[in-house]
Amino acid sequence: MPKIADIVLPDFPLLLAPMEDVSDPPFRALCKEQGADVVYTEFISSEGLIRDAAKSVIKLDIYEKERPVGIQIFGAELDSMLQAVDIVEKSNPDIIDINFGCPVKKVVCKNAGAGILRDIPLMVKLTSEIVKRTKLPVTVKTRLGWDSDSIKIVEVAERLQDVGIEAISIHGRTRVQMYKGFADWKPIAAVKNNPRMHIPVFGNGDVDTPEAAVRMRDDFGLDGAMIGRASIGNPWFFKEVKHFFETGTHLKPPSMEERVEAARRHLQMAIDWKGEKLGVFETRRHYTNYFKGIPHFKEYRMKMVTSDDAADVFAAFDEVLEKFGNYQFA
Repeated sequence: MPKIADIVLPDFPLLLAPMEDVSDPPFRALCKEQGADVVYTEFISSEGLIRDAAKSVIKLDIYEKERPVGIQIFGAELDSMLQAVDIVEKSNPDIIDINFGCPVKKVVCKNAGAGILRDIPLMVKLTSEIVKRTKLPVTVKTRLGWDSDSIKIVEVAERLQDVGIEAISIHGRTRVQMYKGFADWKPIAAVKNNPRMHIPVFGNGDVDTPEAAVRMRDDFGLDGAMIGRASIGNPWFFKEVKHFFETGTHLKPPSMEERVEAARRHLQMAIDWKGEKLGVFETRRHYTNYFKGIPHFKEYRMKMVTSDDAADVFAAFDEVLEKFGNYQFA
């Protein structure tokens, strides 16, 4: 069984990827209930933490029911990253994860996230100093390289392991690709097959069906899968994958009642955590997937994603259950 330091995981664990404005405490709780083995926070700016920026600090909130949970930080300045580690430790996560993979311009232009893939020595130096700074296990999430001409992930992963990380998650795209095209898992398998590697190697990118998870496990030999976009508005995905592992058959899709209940709980947890205004706003991105595929649904979706009043959104859920309660999902 794979282990992250002393954290023992099941065979081929499923990890919830850190996603900005998605993997917050309410969503992590739902995914955990549905079978996610490890969950990660949204990525948190080291500069924001040391400035005590409210948007960054609130992302440190974690709850016992989430464990094991990792807090992910990003940055490119050593002093800021080390101060951020000290702050993160006070929240008592199980893991500290370093983001070396975010491709968005506002992060990359500061040499953080995937931007650091252009400076591997700095990437290794930052990682080494962070490992020395904390007693918590440190993991890394990264990409194959900056572009197709600079893929050195086998060497990079080994160097990061040698300075003390306990696991690595690799997205099968370069930074230049962003989220376009298809993820290439072959270089990730090459990392796993490196005889000098002894830490878990998790694959990320295009794990959007149970069959894809099986291929990542059986054909590429990876230690686990990190699930990102496939889980948005679909926390049941983890359960569906595990059911497929066990039986080779697809789990029956969640019923309309289950979907409405999940959406209702998601919204209520978000309100309890951040207040009505932000709670209503930040759950909107999930509703399209919660109710994906229902014909003539636009009227109800618009109510959910345009209202600023929680009561109106809850009322829309009730209307959906009343009108579409017998709808059978394929």
